[in-house]
Amino acid sequence: MSASQWRKAMNSSATSAVARGRPVLPLPRQAEGVADAQHADTVSAPAFDWPRPALRHVLVVIALVVFPFVATPFLTFQVGAQALVLGMIALSLSFLAGYGGMVSLAQMTVAGIAGYAMAVFGHSSSAEISLGWPWWLAVPIAIVIAILSSALIGWLSVRTEGIYTIMITLAIGVAFYYLVLQNYSVFNGFQGLRELKPPNVFGIDWREPVPFYALSLAAALAAYALVSHVVRTPFGIALQGIRDNPRRMGALGYSVVTHRVAAYALSGLLAAVGGILLAWYNALMTPGSVGTGWLINILVIAVLGGVKHPLGAFLGALIFVLLQTFAIDLIDRERFNLVIGGVFLAIVLFSPDGLLGLWAKLRLRFGPGKPTTSNHRRQP
Repeated sequence: MSASQWRKAMNSSATSAVARGRPVLPLPRQAEGVADAQHADTVSAPAFDWPRPALRHVLVVIALVVFPFVATPFLTFQVGAQALVLGMIALSLSFLAGYGGMVSLAQMTVAGIAGYAMAVFGHSSSAEISLGWPWWLAVPIAIVIAILSSALIGWLSVRTEGIYTIMITLAIGVAFYYLVLQNYSVFNGFQGLRELKPPNVFGIDWREPVPFYALSLAAALAAYALVSHVVRTPFGIALQGIRDNPRRMGALGYSVVTHRVAAYALSGLLAAVGGILLAWYNALMTPGSVGTGWLINILVIAVLGGVKHPLGAFLGALIFVLLQTFAIDLIDRERFNLVIGGVFLAIVLFSPDGLLGLWAKLRLRFGPGKPTTSNHRRQP
């Protein structure tokens, strides 16, 4: 049976189905092309039925909730909680780069500003520096300062594009590093501010492995839900339009600079919450927390998981933390950056969109609706 005869038979069957009042699904163009090439020897058969997105989200949340009850305290705190905290900071970069087209190397700087501000306004080992304000006042003030700092960084960098934006944000990050390193009256120099502990609320020590993991998980889920919602709002859609063609969006009446600065402010909120959690996790803030190495690490984490996917930031953070925690058992600690660089290079070469981009390719290849060759020809 030729392709033309098969089309005629399909059209006649579709006409009879309409006459009987039954809906008819249109034939995909891909199926028509396969029919022309293989003379209708192919049929559509799912190779594997992937779970629906809503079901996948539910399964992931259930796994994250159950994790601290089946894992050791070391894995819960050192791996789980740290991956969630670093994932939040990387998510702020993924939002800017993936949906705004702006690669910023100052996200750890914003997180460090929040951590230092909380230590200065709250409690630390340096009583002569810290003001000793209660946590419910120090934490919001630190978040506001970080958001304003992020908006200022955005205002300085959004008028440039590409490598110039990267260099400006990198210069700001390096400048902040040397500021906290050389300033002793506010940041206590290279020693930093120590004994930064989360507040004791409801009689719970929130720095214990399970409570801190639960706190980090709640903040990470809220950040993921916020980004997933914002990118579907008119603001998020306009931001993606500016990413693709800023000149055309400006001609349509959108303020390109305002949208970009607002995106930086929102990313600052995410980085600020992650920075406060990171300060509580390490129980200190030092210049090493905002050094050049960590500025680059956040970029590596975002790219590993996939910049265009909000979930990719947490996946990249998990891979990074696992390598950081267990790779030193196989190699010298000094060679850790070599391992991270090798993994980063391999993922970029095989999947420029990160691990989630590779997952998407596998779904397209083995997911439902993939045309497969039948051993029997269709009978007329």
